[in-house]
Amino acid sequence: MQEQDLRLIPINRLMQGGRWRVEAMRSYSVDQLLWFTRGQGRLTVGGVTRGYGAHNAVFIPARTMHAFELGAQVFGTAVFFSQEHTLPLPKSPCHLRIRDTYDQQEVTAILDHLQRESEEDRPARLRAMHHYAGILSVWLERQMLQHDDALATVDASRRLARRYSELVENEFHTGRSVADYAAALSVTPTHLTRVCKSSCGTTASDFLADRKIAEARRMLADTKLPVNQIALGLGFTSPAYFSRAFQSRTGLTPGAFRRSS
Repeated sequence: MQEQDLRLIPINRLMQGGRWRVEAMRSYSVDQLLWFTRGQGRLTVGGVTRGYGAHNAVFIPARTMHAFELGAQVFGTAVFFSQEHTLPLPKSPCHLRIRDTYDQQEVTAILDHLQRESEEDRPARLRAMHHYAGILSVWLERQMLQHDDALATVDASRRLARRYSELVENEFHTGRSVADYAAALSVTPTHLTRVCKSSCGTTASDFLADRKIAEARRMLADTKLPVNQIALGLGFTSPAYFSRAFQSRTGLTPGAFRRSS
């Protein structure tokens, strides 16, 4: 394991740069594990919305759309794995409620060890981090065998919502409409919207628009690309249309948002 292969960040620090960074629909290019130790809220992962609370573990594979509420009383740790890791991590998202005190203490201890190794210049620290990361993957595998997964796709509606989420994540930068996605999924736009409302509380069109605007925010805040390039890169027909859509959802023009960030 190389030094950059695993990062641990306090969950409340994920909001640095704006609450939108956690509450807007987005994805990361790496696997992540969220371990909540205090507080509660709601999170949407792969098109399914559920509540979370203290001692919940949420695994989110790379390129999985997600968002979650993050209040002032929510604490925990986010673990980000590298793209090149070889750990046997899950291929699908999972949400586990860990009720056993020993299991709670065990994962907290593993994360504490990882944090210490990542911050201190100790002999063989990278090798130690590699082994602790392996233990973390074992802990997660065991918990998945012992506990019900709140995100498990147990019915046709959830399966459809997850498939739609995966399609949107792969193609949100194109100009495809909800009707195009519905056709690809062999359902009507009305049925797709009904499923989205049931699984995550939003319409199919809002789900798609939220993902586009979240990416626009990221690009405006983190890059110097001109607004017109961002608009065209996200499948908008014109920079003017992009500006109107962006302002209607954020209350700011793209330029004003960039300056505020």
